[in-house]
Amino acid sequence: MIWSRKYQLEEFAPFQKDTLLEALGIELTEIGDDYLVGTMPVDERTRQPFGILHGGASVALAETLGSVAAGMIIDMNQFIAVGLDVNANHLRPVANGEVVGVAKPILIGKKTQVWEIKISDASTGKLSCISRLTMAILPRNKN
Repeated sequence: MIWSRKYQLEEFAPFQKDTLLEALGIELTEIGDDYLVGTMPVDERTRQPFGILHGGASVALAETLGSVAAGMIIDMNQFIAVGLDVNANHLRPVANGEVVGVAKPILIGKKTQVWEIKISDASTGKLSCISRLTMAILPRNKN
């Protein structure tokens, strides 16, 4: 297991209230030994004007999963994980239903982490978006 400790999904619920996660319907659904899974609906909150999943919504799901996963690895009393760079390739449109994102580490370093997030159409399993997120690990300011 790559996490700093064993986490339960219920621990994350309080951090979702009144955030972008709540607004977009993003939910964390599974914690594996070396991956994190989340879902997001494809509906009026996440579609672009042409009726398909908005690329920005896909990036929001990707950055959410990678950021949460990065935080699960470090000692959050001493460090914080902040996004440094995110990119995404939108491969296939999704018009409705739900997408599933899976975040897996590419690099877990002391000062940086790099995550790959694959987002698929939940009904077909077809890959919709692939994203890479680089996180900076910074000392927590203790004021």
